[in-house]
Amino acid sequence: MKKTKQLANQFREIILNGTWIANTNYKDQLENLSWEAATSKFESLNTISVLAQHVHYYINGIKNVFNGGNLEIRDKYSFDFPGIKSQNEWKEFLIKFWEDAENLAELIEQLPDKKLNQSFVDDKYGTYQRNIDGIIEHSYYHLGQIVLIKKIILKNH
Repeated sequence: MKKTKQLANQFREIILNGTWIANTNYKDQLENLSWEAATSKFESLNTISVLAQHVHYYINGIKNVFNGGNLEIRDKYSFDFPGIKSQNEWKEFLIKFWEDAENLAELIEQLPDKKLNQSFVDDKYGTYQRNIDGIIEHSYYHLGQIVLIKKIILKNH
């Protein structure tokens, strides 16, 4: 199997359908969560919706580069999102999140393996491999936060 196919599958596992590493994924954790729970604040922690939007922000930014665009995302804006104010807005966001994640997975899959060692936009951002690994690792990091915050929020409701 091509290395890029393996990486695409690992990315799909964390966002859309896997249980191998964390025994869950974003879709499993967020799909049936109410917008009230997703936007509930617990002490100084980020809300579940903000964490999901944060991960989506990076998925979109990397996807844009894979589609031939510029790297337009900036860390300083990666938590700045308008609030989700209804179940419909939450569902619309989730639909977009799943679609963009699958689109990025497809783009990863289509990369030739030799591209993995090439610079991603600029040498300072590392290689394609490093950025794909980074989005997977970053997603797992925030999934752990979401799982814990969800347990706290649902216990208190």
